[in-house]
Amino acid sequence: MSEAKFTHYDLKLIEPTFGSSLTDLIIELDYLRKKQMGGSTHPKVFFQLKHIFHTLESIGSARIEGNNTTIAEYIETKLADNKVVPQSIREIQNIERAMAFIEENINDYPINRAFLSEMHKQIVDGLLPPPDGEGDTSPGDYRKVNLKINKSLHIPPEWLTLEDYMNELLAFVNKEDSPKYDLLKTAIAHHRFVWIHPFGNGNGRTVRLFTYAMLVKAGFNVNVGRIINPTAVFCSNRNDYYNYLSEADKGTDVGLIAWIEYVLKGLKDEIEKIDKLLDYNFLRKEILLPAISHSLERKYITDVESKVLRKVVDQQVIQASDVKVHFKGKSDAQVSRELKKMIDNKMLIPEKDGSRKYVLRFDNNYLLRSIIKSLGDMGFLPIRDEL
Repeated sequence: MSEAKFTHYDLKLIEPTFGSSLTDLIIELDYLRKKQMGGSTHPKVFFQLKHIFHTLESIGSARIEGNNTTIAEYIETKLADNKVVPQSIREIQNIERAMAFIEENINDYPINRAFLSEMHKQIVDGLLPPPDGEGDTSPGDYRKVNLKINKSLHIPPEWLTLEDYMNELLAFVNKEDSPKYDLLKTAIAHHRFVWIHPFGNGNGRTVRLFTYAMLVKAGFNVNVGRIINPTAVFCSNRNDYYNYLSEADKGTDVGLIAWIEYVLKGLKDEIEKIDKLLDYNFLRKEILLPAISHSLERKYITDVESKVLRKVVDQQVIQASDVKVHFKGKSDAQVSRELKKMIDNKMLIPEKDGSRKYVLRFDNNYLLRSIIKSLGDMGFLPIRDEL
């Protein structure tokens, strides 16, 4: 086996030929970026789905680094709202919080040293440093030691040169280039960040959020009805992820193009797949109704609850009069109380504050499990567990 070593090469944009498959990918992704987001799925339902994908994205990113928490374990801890959680759960919670931080701030601030430092601080917050945990002894600060990357033939630059390399990378990210280069830059910057390995620990988790931030900044507007799930590209096959990174480490145009194609093809496939969830007919038939059937079969919900939920799924928005037929012999006041129980059990949520119209809610532990199972059965999830 070859000996690991550091080899410098310049950070640069790759210019794919017009007739290449990479150019085709860029054109297709640019179309998806500009595509007007509209759909028949109620926003309250869609953003619950988005939150599920954020959770699964966070679990997937932690798993790449060796965290073995199952989906079920994480959901149960999350819903229990425990004050003291294991380090493995805290690691995933940190990634979720950092994703929310990006969405709340990315349009108002540049991706600069301060932004990157804040992401890293959130990633390692409250975690013990190695070898006991996945934290860092200097959150938000570049490393002050030289290091090696496990199972890699590339040795990152010496710590004394980090400032220069990272300044170059951030200048590359923020340079005003033609929008046609945005996606190329995102893939190249992901690799370059890993190549530099600027932090003592948490580089993998941070770079995947760095990529998420760049995509949102580039116009994949997650706050107006889109879910993007870049970690899915990397965690569906961890070996492919590392192999393509290794090819890019060689610094050749061939290696970098292979890496860029891997990233952009995975991203395109994910976007096209998840955008289907905006079509409510698809979502209703393939995800929501099977989830209710699964919950009833497992006796997670009662027969009456399942009938009410099916009505909600059919109409998207209901009021008490729409489901009174399922509460035979009960007065209007009693029906309202039964619906209040379903609200308290997180199966329904008012469409607006103070409204007496309701939409489906799946924060309930067992409904959430069933929704995730349906999403997995339809191939939407990069990670699969028994639920």
